[in-house]
Amino acid sequence: MPTIDGLVSALPTPIHRLLMKHSELIKFAIVGGTTFVVDTVIYYTLVFTVLDQKPVVARIISGVIATILSYILNREWAFKNRGGRERTHEALLFFAISGIGVLLAAAPLWLGNNVFDMRHNLGKLELAVVDFLLAFILGNLLQMAFRFWALRRFAFPEAQPPGGPGGSTDLDPSPDELTDEELGHA
Repeated sequence: MPTIDGLVSALPTPIHRLLMKHSELIKFAIVGGTTFVVDTVIYYTLVFTVLDQKPVVARIISGVIATILSYILNREWAFKNRGGRERTHEALLFFAISGIGVLLAAAPLWLGNNVFDMRHNLGKLELAVVDFLLAFILGNLLQMAFRFWALRRFAFPEAQPPGGPGGSTDLDPSPDELTDEELGHA
């Protein structure tokens, strides 16, 4: 059975280079697609059963569950080659960023329901379509752009090579080992 790496390396060189250059974005999009499906299934299960009058609550519950899955997949696959943070710190940043993302994803639905009061004017099928457009298209676009930027910048930064003062590769250089340039005297 061919692996993804095997399939990618069999592609023509220009496509292979393009995929390798943007591999994090592509993996992030695949993780996003997977969690999108999970999020959507949970949301509609809740909104068509126990939370039919509380779509924003259903959206937040489905978003939290999808966020937990997203952390696992992003940490272990999409951003696995990044580092520089302890797992606890990384997880806290991931969930803080994702919490903002869940709120961004729920914002268009909240506006539609609470500012424009559209739940009272639409039938069940129309409501499902409008909810999908607001919560899953517009909301997810907002959160996806924010999360990709923030996760790369804060939760999964580029690993910094270990170094000591003045940029020395020695973690504990003596003053004699540091050159004038490293000390900022040049």
